[in-house]
Amino acid sequence: MPSLNPSAQQLAHYAEAMPAGTPVLMLNLLRYHAEANYPSGSAHAACSGREAYARYSRTALAKVKAAGGEVTLMAQAHAALIAPADEQWNDILLVSYPSREAFLAMLADEEYRAATVHRTAALADSRLIGATRR
Repeated sequence: MPSLNPSAQQLAHYAEAMPAGTPVLMLNLLRYHAEANYPSGSAHAACSGREAYARYSRTALAKVKAAGGEVTLMAQAHAALIAPADEQWNDILLVSYPSREAFLAMLADEEYRAATVHRTAALADSRLIGATRR
């Protein structure tokens, strides 16, 4: 089953598990639809999943920067060496934030939330993993 958007329970667990006031890294694993999967009747023009993610990224990157974050790594995935056979990814992003609080505040931003329609339409599956440096 695809994982696209965090549930309220997942957000609560993230807020509890991640240390407060500490810089965080968010690892994004992304698999795109060939064609974006916008809801029926959507006003958004048809496009590829990758293009829909680019639409999302135009807002998301500005919000990441406004939150004090930055994209640390953006890479194309080619092969999963140790993973289930059906778990393949198109892109990998590593995004740093000054704190979990900054990340959660960005997620609550209305403009950011509106842009997630593009992210949801773009992705066939994803993973978002919170981490801290050792």
